[in-house]
Amino acid sequence: MAGYRCFKAPGRVLGASALFLTVAACTLSPNVPDPKVSAPVSFKEATPAMAAVWPGLDWWQGFGSPELDRLMAQTQDSNLDIAAAIARIEQADAQIKVSGSSLYPSLSASGQAERARSATGGSDSSGVYDSFGGGSSRISNSYNAGLTASYELDLWGGNRAALESARQSALASRYDKETVALTATTSTATTYFAILAAQDRLALARDNLRIAQQTLDVINGRIKVGVGTELERANQQTIVAQQWASIPPLELELTQNINALAILTGHSPEEVQVTGGTLAGLKTPVVAPGLPSELLARRPDVREAEANLSAARANVQVARAAMFPNITLTAASGYQSSALNQLFTPGGFFYTLTSGLTQPLFEGFSLQGQLEVNKAAYRELLATYQKTILSAFSDVDNALASIRRSTEQEQQQELVVASAQRAYDIAQAQLRVGVVDITDVLNAEQTLFSDRDALAQVRLSRINAVVSLFQALGGGWTEPTQISAK
Repeated sequence: MAGYRCFKAPGRVLGASALFLTVAACTLSPNVPDPKVSAPVSFKEATPAMAAVWPGLDWWQGFGSPELDRLMAQTQDSNLDIAAAIARIEQADAQIKVSGSSLYPSLSASGQAERARSATGGSDSSGVYDSFGGGSSRISNSYNAGLTASYELDLWGGNRAALESARQSALASRYDKETVALTATTSTATTYFAILAAQDRLALARDNLRIAQQTLDVINGRIKVGVGTELERANQQTIVAQQWASIPPLELELTQNINALAILTGHSPEEVQVTGGTLAGLKTPVVAPGLPSELLARRPDVREAEANLSAARANVQVARAAMFPNITLTAASGYQSSALNQLFTPGGFFYTLTSGLTQPLFEGFSLQGQLEVNKAAYRELLATYQKTILSAFSDVDNALASIRRSTEQEQQQELVVASAQRAYDIAQAQLRVGVVDITDVLNAEQTLFSDRDALAQVRLSRINAVVSLFQALGGGWTEPTQISAK
C-alpha cells in the first residue's frame, strides 16, 4: 500500500490540473450560420387604420356562448393531446438533470469483505492455517471501505453545451405544449361551430321539406279539380324526396361533430351533451393584428422552432468538443485492513489522486461524422424555423382575407335569400289562384332551398375565418417561465 502514501504525486496532479483549469473557460464556436429573420412592414390584407387588438387568453368568450366557454374549460383540463404535451415537458425537464450532471463531480462509496484460502508450504504468522488434503493451507481476510470522486474538466464547453441543448429542448417542449393547446382550443371552437351549422342546416332542411310537402298538397288539390297534371305532381314528389334525402347526411354530420368534440374534451361520446343553437346567435369578437415583427414573439410555434434551433446549435458545439482532449480528475480514499475491528484505524487509511488525458486519434471517422450529422440537423431546423416564420405571416394574411371575403359573401347571400324568398312567395300566391306555370313555382322553390343552405355554410366560413385569425395571432398564450441552466 506504499503507493497510496506518495505525497509528490498529488502535487504534480494538482499542478497539471491548475494548468488545464486556466483554459477551462474556453468554448468552441459551433461555426454554423445564424438565422436571418426579416419581417414585412405590414400585413398585406390588414386595413391601415385598423388598431391592433391581440387575442386574450380567453379569446373564445368574445363569441358570447356560455356553452362554448364550458367546452373550452373541459378541453383545457382534459384534452389528451395537452396531457401528452405536459408529459413531454416533464421528460425534457428530467433530461436537464441528466445533462447537467456532467458539470458536477461524481461520488461513489464502496465496501468489500474478502476471505481467501490458499495452499502453502511454510508458516506465516499473519495467516491462519488448517489441514487441507494432507498439506496445509492459509486463510486470509481483507476488508476495505472507501469513497471515489471523479470530475471531468469541461475545457471545451462540451458539457455546458449539452446542458444548454437540454435547456433549449425543455423550453421548446413548453412552446410545443402551448401550440398543442392552441390547436386543441381552436379545434374545439370550429367543431362546436360546425355543430351549430349542422343544426341550422338540419332545421332548414326540415323546413324545406315542410314547404315542399305544402306545395305538393296544393298540386294534389289542383289535380282533384282538374287543373293539375300528373307530371306536375311527379316533379314535386321528386323535390319532396330530395329534401327527405338531404336530412340523414346532416344528422350524421351532427353526430360525428359531437363525437369529435367528445375526443377534444377528453370524454367518451356518451358523456358529452351539446345543446347547440344557431350560428346567427353568435357575436363576432374584435381581433386585429399589430406589426408583423410582433407576431414572431406571440406565435408559440415560431418560438418552439427557435428553441429547437438553439438546441441544435448547442449539439454542434458538443460534437466539436468531442474531438478535443478530455481531462478527468479522480480522487479515492478509504480504509483497508485484514481485521474488521481494525478497519477504521489511522494505519488503515489510504488515498490516491490521479488525472487522465484522453485525446481521440482515430475512431473510424465517427467523431467527424457525428459533427456533420449535427451540422446537417442544424441546417434542417434552420430551414424549418424560416419556413415557420413565413407560414406565420401567410396564416395571418390568409385569415384576414378570408374574414373580409366571407363577410362580403355573407352580406350578398343574405340579399340573395331575401330575393329568393320574395320570388317563392309570389309564385306560391299565383299557384293558389292558378295564374302561374308550375315550372316557375318549382324553380323558385328549389332556388330558395339552395340559397338558404348556402347562407348557413357561408356564415360558418366567416366564423371559422375569425377563429383562424385568433389561431394565426397566437391565441393569447403567455410566455413560459425561463428555465434555469443549473
